[in-house]
Amino acid sequence: MAATFASLSDDLHSPILSASSENMTETISIDDMLEKYCGEFGKWQLKHFILTCLAWALEAFHTMVMIFADREPDWRCVNGAECGGRSVCGMKAAEWEWIGGKVASTVSEWSLICGDKFKVGLVQALFFAGCMIGAGVFGHLSDSFLGRKGSLTVVCALNTIFGCLTAFSPNYWTYVLLRLLTGFSSGGVGLCAFVLATEPVGPSKRGAAGMSTFYFFSGGIVILSGIAYIFQTWRTLYIVTSIPSLMYIMLVLPFISESPRWYLVRGRIHEATKIMSVIASSNGKHLPDGVFLALDEEVSKSKIATNDDKYNLINCIENKDAQIGSIVDVIRYPVTRIRLFLAVAINFLTSMVYYGLSLNVANLETNLYMNVLLNAAVEMPAFIITAMLLDKFGRKPLTIGTMWFSGLFCLMGSLMSYIGVWKVIKMVCGVLGIFGMSGTFNLLYIYTAELFPTVVRNAALGCTIQAARFGGILAPFVVVLGGWLPFGVFAACGIIGGTFPFFLPETLNMPLYDTFNGLEAGLA
Repeated sequence: MAATFASLSDDLHSPILSASSENMTETISIDDMLEKYCGEFGKWQLKHFILTCLAWALEAFHTMVMIFADREPDWRCVNGAECGGRSVCGMKAAEWEWIGGKVASTVSEWSLICGDKFKVGLVQALFFAGCMIGAGVFGHLSDSFLGRKGSLTVVCALNTIFGCLTAFSPNYWTYVLLRLLTGFSSGGVGLCAFVLATEPVGPSKRGAAGMSTFYFFSGGIVILSGIAYIFQTWRTLYIVTSIPSLMYIMLVLPFISESPRWYLVRGRIHEATKIMSVIASSNGKHLPDGVFLALDEEVSKSKIATNDDKYNLINCIENKDAQIGSIVDVIRYPVTRIRLFLAVAINFLTSMVYYGLSLNVANLETNLYMNVLLNAAVEMPAFIITAMLLDKFGRKPLTIGTMWFSGLFCLMGSLMSYIGVWKVIKMVCGVLGIFGMSGTFNLLYIYTAELFPTVVRNAALGCTIQAARFGGILAPFVVVLGGWLPFGVFAACGIIGGTFPFFLPETLNMPLYDTFNGLEAGLA
């Protein structure tokens, strides 16, 4: 075993990382190395992808738990009081009681009804506000010194702490604060997991892989529905849904590798090459001698360099400093600035519709657990269909089509009443609206990631996720309006949002650029 590791170490520090043989040296990007030598989606990527994407189920727990913890339970009249068609707002406290007692939800425990009903929307909105802040913070940290894996570890640890503390909230305002903090940490989970899962995947497989990440989020919602049905007191529910984050840190994260792209842009060439060598060997392939890993712009320089120049170029690559970018750099470059503004608008509108329709199940007067389960289940075929069409039609047409599909059914839902069969049709319109917007939400991650270079990818994704969370902040306030307004607002968001992708480029089969210079060279 020792001899094997010694041999591997010799391989990694010999011709691959040296220029002793000028004519045999090949300077190559990560995408090209994956295609030619390592395999685009083999056994290593499959294991890495599944383990990383399990974090999406954890985000589903912390995000969607509010549907059950903040629900308004059923109530009944007591002491011979006549209910009729009366509302609790017009009854004395001694004339009615909550079914399941006050511990069933935050609404029943702190009487968040009637004049205080807005507080339900407030706590949900502040959770998404925390997500918006966290996405920006952890987007930057994962691009800089903390890395993708390090950031994922931190956010899972914070989710465990804040989630468990939420269960012991003594009053409403403490509960609000802890949900804000949980949102802050949750904002980085999906972001870090998505980038970490897809960056080691080859260009032709990246679209399908990126589209598959949301299966884990929907699967998490399905599991959450079962957990909430079993544990029907809100404090217990928060503890049960927070412990899996700790288990993920202990049992899963040790088996996940850092992104080789992050190592590369940080100037840590040896670590990046070592991971690529492991990917190749795990996939039954071999990384030959004389292949040297480099950024896009360095690969371009090597193609026009003479043999005499290559040795100097490789020495510069080996000893180069880390490349660091921020959201300021995204805005500074005209190409990425336009892309960022459009991506922000699309993510904002998509999120408002997606989370709004998810939270609006409370207004449909049907079985809450079955409705949430049904909404989550219908998302999966949306992912399958969009994944199948992604590489055939491209990112841009699918974004337009899915947003308009959702907007159309939301428009139809706004015209239906809550009486008789129309209530069922309204529910179906909501399910189909979620079906369309789930496809949009899913493909937006891969589309947005492909629009920006590695050096600022997480920062740009963090910015768009911040916009999405802002849409989530407004969604609860739209839902509490009731009547036809939620569906009407969501219809407008879907239809208007579907016009913005017309101004974005298609990224199908385009390389995943590492730097701004590489991106500009690719557009030339």
